[in-house]
Amino acid sequence: MREPVSETAAERLSTDDDTTHRLVADGGGPPEPAEAPKRVTLRSRFEPRWLHVITSRYALVIVWLAVAVLYYALMPGTFGSWGAVRAIFGGQPVLVFLAMSALITLMVGEFDLSIASIMGLAATIVPVLAGLHGWNIWLACVIALAACALVGAVNAFFVVRLDVSSLVVTLGAGTLVTGISQAISSSNVVSVQDKLFSDITGYPVLGMPVSFYYGLALTAGIAYIMAYTPLGRHILFVGANREVARLAGIRVDRIRVGAYIISSVVAGMAGLIIVSTLGGFDSTTATQYLLPALAAVFLGTAVVHPGQFNPIGTLIAIYFLWTGIFGLQLLGFAGWIQNVFYGGGLVVAVALAKIVRNRSTAT
Repeated sequence: MREPVSETAAERLSTDDDTTHRLVADGGGPPEPAEAPKRVTLRSRFEPRWLHVITSRYALVIVWLAVAVLYYALMPGTFGSWGAVRAIFGGQPVLVFLAMSALITLMVGEFDLSIASIMGLAATIVPVLAGLHGWNIWLACVIALAACALVGAVNAFFVVRLDVSSLVVTLGAGTLVTGISQAISSSNVVSVQDKLFSDITGYPVLGMPVSFYYGLALTAGIAYIMAYTPLGRHILFVGANREVARLAGIRVDRIRVGAYIISSVVAGMAGLIIVSTLGGFDSTTATQYLLPALAAVFLGTAVVHPGQFNPIGTLIAIYFLWTGIFGLQLLGFAGWIQNVFYGGGLVVAVALAKIVRNRSTAT
């Protein structure tokens, strides 16, 4: 009698690995059947390859340049000044760090809505310990980052270990951490004065505050890890499909826990930058930073690697959004334009990422 054919473990892993590669390439969507013919449209036959690459991957950069040219034409004396350039690029290191914090968890398929509150916790602990209680400011910074890492570990415990929804856990944790920050600061603005501490972010280098280069370095580091290291490939696998990644031998839970902890530490660094730049912080304002960070991360999926969370795209999106807001403010629009721009940007970003991804697969 003919014996049933059994699939070996090696064959299963090979099949799962091929499936994972297709999932990552498609931005996390279901793989297309191997026998499905490639769609050829009129546009794909006559559109040059270089033009397709530019329009599919760098359309946002083109729009950014067009917006900048428009503002310059309307306000050559103000928007075209070095002060305006410095305000656009040198004034966003906090948002860069916070957006990268959100990006780290989103790349592994998790949400962390507590990052702004964690940033506020660090920005509150440092001036309270150093300014009110006379602690060494560097020791206060270490304690602040340790507290942020602890919050990340707690989030990871509930989400990864107990399998509770990340949206619920991090939303609740963010509210809790904001309350703790308000308690230790008595809901007051706390400040600290230290020249050396201020210089670590405000010292000018080539006309820009040195904190601008911190943001570039962080972005470049994450981009390098994702593109050239086994850890980056594992993160992509986990973000695409956890079960397939687990079958391939990747320690999925360890990567998810690490993402929460590292994300919280990066958010804490954003808090240190705020205190170093402003000399103090109001703990009640922390949550205002969440929407801009998420809007930039999602809008970044429409550039460089369409349909995928990526650090370079996020950095471009940050400066694109702030260029639009800054120009409108120079034109005389009130402060409400910032909420309108970031809120609308988040909705448009999600829709635009899907459109760009569909266009890429169709051609």
